[in-house]
Amino acid sequence: MNKLFALIALIAVCVPASAWDPTRVALHLVGDSTMADKPNLAYPERGWGQLLPEYTNEELEIVNHAANGRSTRRFINEGRWALVLSELKAGDYVLIQFGHNDQKADDPARYASVEKDYPAFLKQYIADVRAKDAIPMIASSICRRHFDSEGKLQRKLIDYANAAKQVAQEENVTFFDLNDQTCSFLQEIGEPASQQYFIQVPSDLYTRYPEGKIDNTHLNVVGASKVAQFFVRDLRAKQHPLAKYVYRDSL
Repeated sequence: MNKLFALIALIAVCVPASAWDPTRVALHLVGDSTMADKPNLAYPERGWGQLLPEYTNEELEIVNHAANGRSTRRFINEGRWALVLSELKAGDYVLIQFGHNDQKADDPARYASVEKDYPAFLKQYIADVRAKDAIPMIASSICRRHFDSEGKLQRKLIDYANAAKQVAQEENVTFFDLNDQTCSFLQEIGEPASQQYFIQVPSDLYTRYPEGKIDNTHLNVVGASKVAQFFVRDLRAKQHPLAKYVYRDSL
């Protein structure tokens, strides 16, 4: 009998809440490292999707499928997208955000041309989500922190951001322009102040990086929180159905 109780307790811990309550709405996050959960909490890198639950209540289940190094192409080819589709139920939402790795022309496993492949893959994602009676959404990639010698921010992902926006318009899905929001924010606060949002590791702090590490693509907990705030504020501004799950006093 004790073994039976132990098994029931284990299942209760391991099975996600949505399995117990099929009416619970889920937001599935699909993207790359800038959105993904980071298992090494001893290292400061965080994805903005990892911080998103801090701003939403428990009535919304957030399922973060985003993974490091993935593009629209690689996410499908590895079978990750098939797994997402297997977990979708009618009425769920799927936020799709790629671009950072799609632009890597020297890597055929990830590269998706901005003129043809990238829009085609996004349209495939949208069609697949709708086939499951779920709701697709598109977000543009967050900004890379690249300033020129005159202090002007270089918008390295603008072509992919524009392509994502065009697909969203053509397919009539909600679009979150996180690229414009984050780039505009970084330009406004300037190069020195923007360091606090990205990985700026000093030397002799982490064994893995004895000489330190400067990473102007990936976020620390402050940066991830900031981007999560941009997203939930946009939900409210758009009066999106998901806005009702955002904590009123969280911003």
